[in-house]
Amino acid sequence: MSLTKEPTRPTEPMVRAERVHKSFGPVRVLRGIDLEVRAGEVFCLVGPSGSGKSTFLRCINHLEKIDAGRLYVDGRLVGYRQRGDTLYEMREREVAEQRRDIGMVFQRFNLFPHMTAAENVMEAPVQVKGVRRAQARERAEALLARVGLADRMDNYPAQLSGGQQQRVAIARALAMDPKLMLFDEPTSALDPELVGEVLDVMRGLAEDGMTMIVVTHEMGFAREVGDSLVFMDDGAVVESGHPREVLNDPKHPRTRAFLSKVL
Repeated sequence: MSLTKEPTRPTEPMVRAERVHKSFGPVRVLRGIDLEVRAGEVFCLVGPSGSGKSTFLRCINHLEKIDAGRLYVDGRLVGYRQRGDTLYEMREREVAEQRRDIGMVFQRFNLFPHMTAAENVMEAPVQVKGVRRAQARERAEALLARVGLADRMDNYPAQLSGGQQQRVAIARALAMDPKLMLFDEPTSALDPELVGEVLDVMRGLAEDGMTMIVVTHEMGFAREVGDSLVFMDDGAVVESGHPREVLNDPKHPRTRAFLSKVL
C-alpha cells in the first residue's frame, strides 16, 4: 500500500509564505517570513528556542492565526478567503477541511491513552472521513507495520516506549493521507537511544516522496535527508540554502555562532 500522494502542480510550490507576521501581545514572534517549499521536498527549520520555528509551523495549518501576510498550501490560501484586497477568515469547518491534507506530529505524542495503537490510528479516518471501521483497521495495520510496529497494534500508549508512541503518532497523521507533513521537533521529548527509530521512519517517508517541513535540532538528519534548510532567529529567516552548504559553511555570523554550539 503506497503512502505517497499524487504530486502537486509542478509550477506551484507546496507551501508559500509571503511576509508572514505573528505577535503574541507585544511580543513579535514572526517578522515577515518569506519562503517556499517544493512538493516532495524535505525542508528543515533550525534555530534557537524562541526563534519562531514552531509558531510558523502551527501557522501553516492555522492552529495559529497570522497577523499579516499570506500563507498558501498547494496554491490555496490557508485559513482565509480573499475578496478584492480584503481577507475574511474561514469558518472552523472549512479550516478543518483544509487541515485534512496537512499531517502534524508534535513534540509530545498526544495519543488517546484509552485506545490501542491501532485505534489511535483509526480514529480520525472513521470520525472525520467516515471510513468504515474494517477498512480503517486494515489501513491502520498497514501503517503501523510501515513504522515498524506490526507487533504493537493492540498495545495501549502506556505499554509503549516514547519512540514507539511517536511512531504511532506518525502513523496516525499518515492515516489521513496528507499531502504535507509537519514535524515539530519530533525527537526532542525522547531518550537519546530512541531518537534513531523515529528518524528512520522519517527517512523512509522522505524516500517515498512525502513533502515534509521539519523543525529539528538533529543536524545530522538535516544534513543527510534535507533538501533545504532555513536558519531562523528572532522571528526572521537569517540564512537559507542546501543543508550541507549552510551547516558546513554558514555565511551569517549569527548562523555561525548558533552552529558552533550545536555541531
